[in-house]
Amino acid sequence: LSPGAEMGCFTFIKVMMILFNLAIFLSGGTLLGVGIWVKVDGESFLKIFGTLSSSILQVVNVSYLLIVIGAILLVIGFLGCYGAQKESKCLLMMFFSVVLIIFIAEVAAAVVALVFTGLAETLLTGLVTPLLKEKYGVNDTFTQIWDVTMTEVHCCGLNNYTDFNNSYFFDKYHGYPKQCCGTQEPCNSTVAAEMAVQPHQCGCLVQGCFKQILEEIRTNTGVAGGVAAGIAALEIAAMAVSMYLYCQLDEK
Repeated sequence: LSPGAEMGCFTFIKVMMILFNLAIFLSGGTLLGVGIWVKVDGESFLKIFGTLSSSILQVVNVSYLLIVIGAILLVIGFLGCYGAQKESKCLLMMFFSVVLIIFIAEVAAAVVALVFTGLAETLLTGLVTPLLKEKYGVNDTFTQIWDVTMTEVHCCGLNNYTDFNNSYFFDKYHGYPKQCCGTQEPCNSTVAAEMAVQPHQCGCLVQGCFKQILEEIRTNTGVAGGVAAGIAALEIAAMAVSMYLYCQLDEK
């Protein structure tokens, strides 16, 4: 290409880099704001978005997840947008490094989730089960999130009803959440154990939320794989563009 054509190509890619990362920056700010909103006023959030409760996001603390993702997107968007606008090699390299680290982490997480499902379940159990024992029935927002999740997904606890053994809720009410027993009352260990292994009059089998969500993901493998592939392609493209701009700055 002639010097003029190369300069035009560089300028075009630079503008696209700025606009793309500006969109990421704004998206990160939005997620961060929503995360703070959920943290401060979770009940209002659930009333508005209650129909989305079957999402896998409900298994963990939604507010912290949104805040972390929003903060990461803000950093990425700033580095990419400002780095391209100022033609800063340092910021562009930082952008490339951050996206690369996230890409590697996503690949590792996907391998663990798909190949080592048992390990993923063990890790989640170690993180989520103590929260169920300590916060369910104590923290209103946490309790409501799990109530909606267990109702919509037709599940009980992360693994099964035993996640509530020796918990605040069990000690106070001497039983399990009503979702663990379907329509059977009272929800004691006998009924919960029977509902976990065979369906009753309601025709429902109450298993752990992890198993139910995993089954839902498996039934939608094509969609999940397509979304993951799209995200990976965007990350690879972002790294390639940032490295192109970085290399072009050496020639200017």
